[in-house]
Amino acid sequence: MRLPAQDRRQQLIDTAMRLFSVQGFDGTTTREIAEAAGVNEAIIFRHFSSKEDLYWAVVSSRIKASGRKQKLRELIASGGEERAVLVAIAETWLRRTRKDAALSRLLFFSALRNRQLTDEFFRNYILESFDLLADYFRKAANQGSFRNVDPVVAARGFLGMIVYHNLVQELFGGKRYQQFDPHVLGTQLADLWLNGICAQTSRAKGRHGANGRNEKKALTDPSSEPARAKRALGAGAQS
Repeated sequence: MRLPAQDRRQQLIDTAMRLFSVQGFDGTTTREIAEAAGVNEAIIFRHFSSKEDLYWAVVSSRIKASGRKQKLRELIASGGEERAVLVAIAETWLRRTRKDAALSRLLFFSALRNRQLTDEFFRNYILESFDLLADYFRKAANQGSFRNVDPVVAARGFLGMIVYHNLVQELFGGKRYQQFDPHVLGTQLADLWLNGICAQTSRAKGRHGANGRNEKKALTDPSSEPARAKRALGAGAQS
């Protein structure tokens, strides 16, 4: 069937995504893509200069369709309360489609077999998201909302929780055992992350904060259970 040029191009992109995500970039030939699309192999090169050009069309098409990068910009620029912004970002990244899962598999194949494609993907797509979020965290820290931590590490930590969850669900079969509501999970992940970075006094400060003082007091109080345990350990060592 003869399709308009734009429809044919999209058909080739969809077919290539399906094959790349199952067989990898190196493991898929343009002949296989043409056969799966029901066209002559020469048709592919009317629309794409090379297989690599087709690969980037697949990646770009999926990322543009998801709209996540644009949504990230909008949420950061919204001026909303930090927790609400982070919950919305997390939820946006957690709402996934079958094509999103296919792109994840495609990218994993590239990471394992074709370092050049992986490096270009990181520079052209991932790095910008990290930079946007890191700049947001940097400004929040300057305003006193967040602790003064490395904003790039903070951005990687926040997005890392979300990306890892998606990989577990999509690539390692996690969704067969447990399903998660994107809004509920996004809220939980944002709260988990924020409780470790909020500038306000936290109840969990470790050895040098409130808990540290409480632990020290407990050890010096002869009637406390930690102190009794310490004495018992000392007696055991002496015997």
